Amino acid sequence: MAEKKPQSFANHARFDPLFHFFAIPVFGISVIATVVHFTMHPSLRAGWIFVVSVAALVSVFKIRVYALRNQDRIIRLEERLRLMTLLTEPLRSRIPELTESQLIAIRFACDAEVPTCVESTLAGKLSRADIKKAIHSWRPDYWRI
Repeated sequence: MAEKKPQSFANHARFDPLFHFFAIPVFGISVIATVVHFTMHPSLRAGWIFVVSVAALVSVFKIRVYALRNQDRIIRLEERLRLMTLLTEPLRSRIPELTESQLIAIRFACDAEVPTCVESTLAGKLSRADIKKAIHSWRPDYWRI
C-alpha cells in the first residue's frame, strides 16, 4: 500500500478521491443544474429529470453508507474476537457493554494498551473521539476508507 506514514488521531481520516472529489461534486452539480433548468423552463420532463438527478445523488450516498456500515460490522466482530484474547476475565465478561462506536474506536489501540483503554471506556462511557484521543500507541488501519 502506498500510504504507510504513521497514523494518529490527527491524520487517520481518509478521503477516496474518486468518491469525494469527483462523484459527489458531479452529482451535486447535476442536481443544481436540474433545479436551474426546471425553474427557467418548467415542464413535466424538466421536473422528472430533477427527480432522477436527486435519486442518483441519494443513491450514491446510500451506497457509500452501506459500505461503511458493512465495514463497521466487520470491525465490531474483529474487535470482539481480539478483546476475548487480550482481556482478563473481569473485563472479558463486560465486552457486550461496549457500543459499536466504542469498539470501532478501540481498534486503534495497540494490544498492550487495550486493557486500560477498555477499562477507562467502560468506567467513563467515553465517546469514539475521546477513546481515540486517549490512545498513546496508535495501531494504524490503512484499509478503511
